[in-house]
Amino acid sequence: MRHGGLGPALLLLAACQQAAAPETGERVVSAEAVAVPAALETEVPRDRFLDADDPALWADPRDPSRALIFVTDKSEGLYVHGIDGRRRQFLADGPINNVDVRDGFAVGGRGMVLVVGGERRRFGLMTWLLDPDSLEVRPYGFIPTPGSFGEPYGSCLGRVDGRMLAAVNNKDGAIQVWEIADRGGQPQAALLHEMKLGSQTEGCVIDDARGLLYVGEEDVAIWRFDLARPTDPPVRVAPVDGRILVADVEGLTIMRDGDRRFLIASSQGDSSFPVWRIDGATYVFEGRFRVAGGAVDPVSQTDGLDAWSGPIGPFSEGAIAVHDHCDGEGDTNPVPEVCASDDRQQNVKLVDWRAVKRALGID
Repeated sequence: MRHGGLGPALLLLAACQQAAAPETGERVVSAEAVAVPAALETEVPRDRFLDADDPALWADPRDPSRALIFVTDKSEGLYVHGIDGRRRQFLADGPINNVDVRDGFAVGGRGMVLVVGGERRRFGLMTWLLDPDSLEVRPYGFIPTPGSFGEPYGSCLGRVDGRMLAAVNNKDGAIQVWEIADRGGQPQAALLHEMKLGSQTEGCVIDDARGLLYVGEEDVAIWRFDLARPTDPPVRVAPVDGRILVADVEGLTIMRDGDRRFLIASSQGDSSFPVWRIDGATYVFEGRFRVAGGAVDPVSQTDGLDAWSGPIGPFSEGAIAVHDHCDGEGDTNPVPEVCASDDRQQNVKLVDWRAVKRALGID
């Protein structure tokens, strides 16, 4: 692991993808997706040009009822909603694809919440600061990625060994990991690692405690990288098999439940969400769910998703936020890129983690 500079790239050749998958330890679980209702949804202005993609959740550890939902707009910027779904702010800071947040980012000796999103016009990472006392979000600064990297596509945050890390990837399968720190009230970034997969990537999530990076190669598989050994071949977690995981692989997130960790993916091709337990070296498939039923309309063709582990708003054990490509339309099957209605609306639905556990039989 390298610190404090751009230096030579640590490349992983595409051939590394051929590393054998670990023994999965899979128990016999049905691949059929079970329905789980959404508990609430965000309000998004009815806008035919709105291109929502990815959500992120945050709750104040001092008072989890003080919580926010971030939603990207790939054409204009970043929305901030209360946990009731109502819009609080809109930050017109460029076309933002993915967004992620982490607590405990020191700015001028004060703990703030860092918010980072991939910016697709200037090519880099746009950053914001959330004041945990006022719940106001303000622009922090822009971090350009190298010109050779091109358009950032997916991005995610993690705090590993006390350092704030941002992973970013592109449509060619290139992955970069940056360390972000505050320098005089501005974000400063140092490139730590470069890795490579063979084709288009997007969704990613960092397991902070274990120092692992999970990346979705959209038409191929979900892969795991060890950030302590970035030159090691990536481990294949799950293939795109058309049964459990249906292309495209989009968002990835991790739910912590006590001592257990669960990886949740957006299987966009069939509007479902596979769940794996990822506590050790093995990956145990727990089942799949889709978001349907109840008073909120079903979810279809999800891009991004995010999980909050522990209390957040009315959800005592955690919640999952999922993007809905066609709000108000009742189709739970794959839908076209353009919704059936000319007056389309995209938004985010929230699902109670307790409801997912009940539906999948997770004790």
